[in-house]
This record gives sequence, structure tokens and C-alpha cells, in this order.
Amino acid sequence: SRMTQFKDKSAKHADNINAGLFTYPTLMAADILLYQADLVPVGADQKQHLELSRDIAARFNGIYGQTFTVPDGYIPKTGARIMSLLDPTRKMSKSDESEGAYIGMLDKPDDIMRKFRRAVTDSEACVRYAEGKDGINNLMGIYSCVTGKSYAEIEQEFDGKGYGDFKTAVGEAVVDHLRPIQEEFARLSADKAYIEQCYT
Repeated sequence: SRMTQFKDKSAKHADNINAGLFTYPTLMAADILLYQADLVPVGADQKQHLELSRDIAARFNGIYGQTFTVPDGYIPKTGARIMSLLDPTRKMSKSDESEGAYIGMLDKPDDIMRKFRRAVTDSEACVRYAEGKDGINNLMGIYSCVTGKSYAEIEQEFDGKGYGDFKTAVGEAVVDHLRPIQEEFARLSADKAYIEQCYT
């Protein structure tokens, strides 16, 4: 109940503070500890959940002997906190009321492109990373994550170009990045015999 995410979501949905919300951090800890991972890739907003996982592992090991690996977090320098496409002062979340605020792993390419074209920017129309340019900073972070380009390389690539060109490029890069995941999901979903075999 003292965790930031619980407090935030409880305040937003005061009429629906349920057990799922309350037990989520423990379930996440179980998911992490089950695989005996040394390093866990997490966003900055999940650091508190990872700390709970570490506390549970250390306490369990202290009582019952060395059972769980106490994992460390791997928080990338770029993309550790992806913000909403419609309100870049807030974290991107699939529980956002507006579907245009976030990108889903299985979003269709046309939907991804539409969401990026509608992403909030600013009136400067210059692709550069700077304080006060939350929307562009967020899009640059996303583009950097999926292309591996530095902010300086991104600024150089879009020098003299407008936000329309940049948003299109970010959308296309995300579509390309998600394509293999979506294709594999479609392949596995179509193989009902394999899915049933996994449950037996």
C-alpha cells in the first residue's frame, strides 16, 4: 500500500481499489524470481517493484537457505521512461483512457502511424533534445531505442526537416521494430496444436 504505483492508481480509480491492484507487485516479484534472473530489464518506473523482488528473495533465502537469485535491475540510459504520446509529462501506460496515448505490441501498422502523427510536440518545429521540449524529447527517446541512434545523430538526420517528417520516421521505425514480434505472435496463435501441447 506504500508503493508509488498503488497510491497513484488508487487515487485515479478510488471506486475500484481491488485485490488485483494490491497484489500486483507480489505477482511481479514471483514472475521475476521464478526464472532466477541475474539481471532484469525494467523501466525507471518499475524500479520499486524490482526492489520488492530483491527484498522477498533475500528474506526467503535468509529463512530457508539459498533458493532465489537476488536480481539486479538493468535500466537502459535511453528509454528508461517512455512518456504518453498525448501528454508527454505523464508515463506511457496501456491503462490510459485514450488509446492514442500509448503503443500496443500488437497495434496494426496503420494505427501506430496514426498515433505517432497525432503525438504532442511543440511549436518550435525543430528536432532537438532540450529542456521544455517534452514531446520531442519523448519521440527522440523512442526513435533512439528502436534505431540505436544517438540524440546527436537524430538531430543531424532531421536538420532542416519538420515534425511531420520526424513523426513519420519514428512511426515507421516502431512498426519495423514490432514486425518480427507481431509475426511470431500470429504464427504461434495460428498453431493451436502447439499451444495445446504447451499446456500438457
